[in-house]
Amino acid sequence: MTKAYPRRWLSILAALVLLAACPSKSPQLPRVESNDVILAFGDSLTFGTGAAETQSYPVILSALIGRNVVRAGVPGEVTARGLQRLPSALATHKPKIVLLCLGGNDMLRKVDDQIIVANLREMIQLIRVQGAAVVLLGVPKPALFGGAAKIYGELADDLGVPYDGDIITSVLRAPGLKSDLIHPNAQGYRKIAEGIAALLQKFGAL
Repeated sequence: MTKAYPRRWLSILAALVLLAACPSKSPQLPRVESNDVILAFGDSLTFGTGAAETQSYPVILSALIGRNVVRAGVPGEVTARGLQRLPSALATHKPKIVLLCLGGNDMLRKVDDQIIVANLREMIQLIRVQGAAVVLLGVPKPALFGGAAKIYGELADDLGVPYDGDIITSVLRAPGLKSDLIHPNAQGYRKIAEGIAALLQKFGAL
């Protein structure tokens, strides 16, 4: 019995050391310097449909944070086409961080969730292979306009990427911030830009 106690305490001590050595489960982003590029990659929500080009969220975000934010949104794009387009965008802009917001058009077309997740997963992996970090932005299913579709949060947890499902969803819930049923107006895009700026700061990019 006398030998059991020291072993027990040694085991507890070893466990505490391992816990202390483990990194935080909260994903972090690399710091974005003045010469770095942030790539906003997505569909019409990234393009800025419903407002002038200068009022799109990437343009406003760039002004808010003093960094180069490239607007790479294609209205109507589904995740399969985004996956095809992504390599060229990464090669051209060489971003440090990619803001990934796709899937809404897939859901409008009733594409199976598994296909959406598979395409987003491949995009995230491709971005990482190119040495960039990812921020995943979730959108609600168009028929519901409740919270962001659960597939986004589940994928972010699985891959350990920074994620937000509230910024865009909260804007799309507010009639005064929308230009039509599925797109923000200028004020709505500004709210999105402000939310993403706060998110980047939260995860250590600014």
